[in-house]
Amino acid sequence: MPFLEQLFAITRNTFLESIRQPIVLVVAAAATLMIVMCNPFSAWTMRDDQRMFIDLGLATVFLATAILAAFISTNVLAREIENRTVLTVVSKPVSRPVFIVGKYAGVSLAMLLALAALGLVYMLVEMHGTLQTARDPLHMPVILFGGGALIAAVLAGVWMNYFYGRSFASWTMSLAVPFLGLAYLLALFFDAEWNSVPLSRQFEGEMWKALLLMGLATLVLNAVAIAASTRLGQVLTLTVVVGVFFLGLLSDWMLGSRLAEAAKEGAVMNESLLAADGPIAHAFFSVCRAALPNFQVFWLSDALTQKKSIPFEYIAYAVPYSLALVAALLALATILFQRREVG
Repeated sequence: MPFLEQLFAITRNTFLESIRQPIVLVVAAAATLMIVMCNPFSAWTMRDDQRMFIDLGLATVFLATAILAAFISTNVLAREIENRTVLTVVSKPVSRPVFIVGKYAGVSLAMLLALAALGLVYMLVEMHGTLQTARDPLHMPVILFGGGALIAAVLAGVWMNYFYGRSFASWTMSLAVPFLGLAYLLALFFDAEWNSVPLSRQFEGEMWKALLLMGLATLVLNAVAIAASTRLGQVLTLTVVVGVFFLGLLSDWMLGSRLAEAAKEGAVMNESLLAADGPIAHAFFSVCRAALPNFQVFWLSDALTQKKSIPFEYIAYAVPYSLALVAALLALATILFQRREVG
């Protein structure tokens, strides 16, 4: 079908264009360094050091994806609109909805690639563990395999750039994922003393569930960035994405608790509450609650630090919730882009 061929072509070109951007490698490198540094910083707590690392490490990965979503989406869409290069696509028999969906799919693939790389770095550092005392041994398999994977990815990127003129950023990011994946798999079979251990001993399935849900949050953030970039520039798009990200993390505290209190007090006809809020304010908060993406759904650090399992029923709820948000945001992006003058 013609529109599927057009969608695939736009997705492929957008993905390649996205991973070639130096900002992707810069943010990924900075986040990798921060994840590694979270390990020694966590050792300064007075209680559970590993719990602190889980919070700091996941927060670093989450924030890095929010920043990347804004930068990448702006560069692949807003810049094309400003430079009028989008005319070469929409002037052909390519509908604007296909263009928006293709751009979103390409950016999402690039973002998931970056998330996979950061997630593997996080899992390797988590496997190493925070050193509780000076006598605790370093996890040399993690250090050697993980460090070797990163160095190999950088050297391969340099090789492809110097000898073949290929993009250093794209090849380094693309090769970092399989290299880090192999390093993580090899490190699972050895403890800190190079003793052979069963794979299940160091494998953290709950961590991977949390990263999976973070991937769903990444898809939602990409949709927010695409919708914002149809009308706004890079700075404003970054502001909107980061703002929605933080407001979404606080929505339970700002709106959910208020609505729950209103429902509870309303049941007993608390006159002071009715005077303070009233039905109009309650309806306003309800609409804001429904419209604002609730990123607390995808943030499961508390479950991990309290050593609670993440049930698959919860994941079954989070997947359609994220897909519904993505569909609504892409519909909004299409409406905004349909009325945008690009000529």
